[in-house]
Amino acid sequence: MNLRRTITSVSAALCVLTPWVGCSGDDGSTGMTTGESVGTTTGGTATTTAGGTGSTATTSGSATDGTASSTSDGTTSDSESTGVSATDSSTSAGTTSAGTTSAGTSEGTSEGTSEGTSEGTTDGTTTGEEFCPEGQIVCDGNTSQICDGMGGFMGVQDCGADVCVDGLGCLLCVPLQGSCDGDKASYCNEAGDGYVEDLCDPVQGQSCDANSGQCAGACSQGAIGLSYIGCDYYPTVLPQHDSYNTVPKDTFAVSVSNTTNQAAKVTVTRGAMMVATDTVPANSVKVVSLPWINETTKGSGPSKVVVDGAYRLRSDQPVTVYQYNPLGATTTNDASLLLPVNAWTPNSMVSAWPGGFYAVVAAEDNTTLNLQPSTTGNSVSAGGGVNTNGTGQVKLNEGDILVVYGNSDMTGTIIKADKPIEGFGGHKCTQIPPGACDHLEEASLPIEALAKEYVIAPTAQFPNPTLDKPQYVRIIASEDNTTLVFEPDQPVAKTLAKAGDFVQLASSVAHFKVTADKKVMVTQYMVGQSANTGNSDPAFVTAIPVEQFRTNYLIFAATSWQANFVDVIAPTGASVQIDGVAVNAWKGIGNSGFAVAHVQLSNAGNGNHTVVADKKVGISVYGVQNYGSYWYPGGTDLTLIPQ
Repeated sequence: MNLRRTITSVSAALCVLTPWVGCSGDDGSTGMTTGESVGTTTGGTATTTAGGTGSTATTSGSATDGTASSTSDGTTSDSESTGVSATDSSTSAGTTSAGTTSAGTSEGTSEGTSEGTSEGTTDGTTTGEEFCPEGQIVCDGNTSQICDGMGGFMGVQDCGADVCVDGLGCLLCVPLQGSCDGDKASYCNEAGDGYVEDLCDPVQGQSCDANSGQCAGACSQGAIGLSYIGCDYYPTVLPQHDSYNTVPKDTFAVSVSNTTNQAAKVTVTRGAMMVATDTVPANSVKVVSLPWINETTKGSGPSKVVVDGAYRLRSDQPVTVYQYNPLGATTTNDASLLLPVNAWTPNSMVSAWPGGFYAVVAAEDNTTLNLQPSTTGNSVSAGGGVNTNGTGQVKLNEGDILVVYGNSDMTGTIIKADKPIEGFGGHKCTQIPPGACDHLEEASLPIEALAKEYVIAPTAQFPNPTLDKPQYVRIIASEDNTTLVFEPDQPVAKTLAKAGDFVQLASSVAHFKVTADKKVMVTQYMVGQSANTGNSDPAFVTAIPVEQFRTNYLIFAATSWQANFVDVIAPTGASVQIDGVAVNAWKGIGNSGFAVAHVQLSNAGNGNHTVVADKKVGISVYGVQNYGSYWYPGGTDLTLIPQ
């Protein structure tokens, strides 16, 4: 058989069936070029059969724009390719044709050596397309395939009614893809196993982004994160001594601190009723007075649900909100840092005082509460779905409040809900120690935002702020079998057997760090003036865990008080400024690595103050007068912390 004729016939057939191989010789004629080589390309690999020696060279390449490079023992020529070409590196023992195979016109030379070394190999064979790594998931249409690392697949699944997502496989939906229906946003969650539906609230300056199907704007969840800064709050008028919860003598109010450089429009409603609107200038604070709600503030029981018992305060810019019960400096005051709705969770734990109260607010309709009384909280004034032993299941709608009055100390009672809630604890008016009574209240941090490390220091006395004021401290377990460690050590039990159990440090001026092996809540109680340690009355604050400290705060302290202070707890060596003035008077706290400073605030301004630090710090704000006081955390992050 004539090999030359056979090769020529094969070449002619390939010119018809596979014109991309390149069928023109150097002279532009149809047929084989010098050396009469025949090339076929399959799956990116070209095989060139060359005349002269009868040897075969295998080349690998990818379909790209470019020039192929070949090596030969014979003649080489320069080549330029026009069009989309299969980039080659080939090796031949004979004379090869122009080295570029192209769908267009090729002319030039392939470069080579007699050693027959091709790009990426030393044996005449180049490396082909890389295989996907073992375990990687790739999609072929709606079929999920798991790569075996050798060019095949070790698992194939038809996603059916679901969708295939590269790298993830079969999912209900593509993560974070969504759509809008007016102000209604619907998008796939990050796991791809369900949809998140949200109503973009124009009152909060939100609109639905058609590209993502999520709410957009300065008050969107992605913009504000999880902290005490937010756009949606529920001011709650809590039980107060009935001689101090009536206008015009006493006023319930909130302060709204605008943390942005844009004016914030604030809207307050109660149920369907409009209550107030106002505008808070950029980087400023405004006080908004609100009517007392007698159903929640007067009387001492029975426990009850008050429909639309809470106000709803919304802003179109991120703000912080504190409530004052009452606002003006008087005989029985306290204040609370309110938590924005976007940071609420379904779980709350009570800190109160013997004979006190707790309250729960819902932000969504059909919210079911399950009440789990602590060891000490099993005697309450029954009502509203709450039994005399403190157990119960209660349903709330948006804006409703459950108020529970205790005959015992309800500290440690746990409320578990099926939707996010905010909890409060306190006392209508109590004596710490016996003497004049004072109102106590504070919002509880969500159990999910509690942590295992707290640094505790007492407040300053007044009128002698160089002295510390005694306080009681409670550490409350969120889980069974919790172990405590103190630095320096404190004379209390170190093990809490059940969730809701607590230890109480007797009145002292102890400074310490407490660390637990499970999350705990820590609360502090300022003693009253009858303790002979300066002006004040009992006040109550929730301690902020170290993990929730911040580097900046905007706070408000009403100038009607005889004296206002901010206490700063900071890592040793931190640089802190209050209203632009450096804080220098630090007192170390044992070997904890932290220090505390008491700073008296000026009453010469409008009550607005800033705290800025180069490291994360915790702050609390309090005011005192003759037989009067308030105390609240200056702010906090509300990051969800795993147990």
